[in-house]
Amino acid sequence: MKKSEKYLNKKHKELVDACSKNDRNAQIRIYDLYYKAMYNTCIRIVKDSFIAEDIMQESFLDAFSKISTFEWRSSFGAWLKRIVINKSLDNIKSNNSNEILEEKIIDVPDDEFDNDHDQDYYKIKLDEIKTAIDKLNENARVLIVLHLIEGYDHHEISQILEIPYNNVRVRYLRAKRKLIEKIMDTNKQHILN
Repeated sequence: MKKSEKYLNKKHKELVDACSKNDRNAQIRIYDLYYKAMYNTCIRIVKDSFIAEDIMQESFLDAFSKISTFEWRSSFGAWLKRIVINKSLDNIKSNNSNEILEEKIIDVPDDEFDNDHDQDYYKIKLDEIKTAIDKLNENARVLIVLHLIEGYDHHEISQILEIPYNNVRVRYLRAKRKLIEKIMDTNKQHILN
């Protein structure tokens, strides 16, 4: 089996092929298949429903205009998600004067990563985690969303954000610690109340 065949969904291939011929019905079907997942990806990154809706719509328009370049090296959904993530990050970058890209290179010894001890975790509700993620600053939130929710590894995040791999590792570790602190603070408040 060729690598490209691994991601080939026959039904989706027919829709993608029809979309490349500007078949509006096929485009609507693709949109219906993916819009919820793409919106959820976008809202996790930009945290604004109106902006997320705009970005999602723009992403679909871009995808349909570039669909002839899609080569099935990944699933269509993964290709589309990458467009959504890139557009979401572009929005954040344009609103923050490239703050994500301007952080200086950080040189941290590898032993800092060894200090990530297992913590005693309380039973945590999904809503508490989402709330804690929303309380993170944008840089930390983007890293947590890309890694924990969207499933990108540190190398992929390095490429997406155009920052060195070691910076991603260090910043992710710090973001994860901040997330844990926020979750623990929430749990302490629940216990005290």
